[in-house]
Amino acid sequence: MYAVFKSGGKQHRVIEGQIIKLEKLEAEINAPVEFNEVMLVANGDDIKVGAPLVAGAKVTGTIIDQARLAKIRIIKFRRRKHHIKHMGHRQYFTSVKIEKISA
Repeated sequence: MYAVFKSGGKQHRVIEGQIIKLEKLEAEINAPVEFNEVMLVANGDDIKVGAPLVAGAKVTGTIIDQARLAKIRIIKFRRRKHHIKHMGHRQYFTSVKIEKISA
């Protein structure tokens, strides 16, 4: 069984027991989290597709970790001008273990 849900402006395809990294969620570690914006639920050949959401479907999980990703290096360069600029960014994320998919 798998589902497609929306979180942080992105769509994620998950199965039960999977650990997924999402955009930062404001919650404590080991807190339950529930995603109600489910767009697709599939169990074998039984596929339910929403228009745009599947009615009554939800994905539940538990927050495992709150951390930051590796640094993304950004370089701005202008040729023949003796100009180079180095910048960086570390994005926050939340690790969530998917516990249950209900349709």
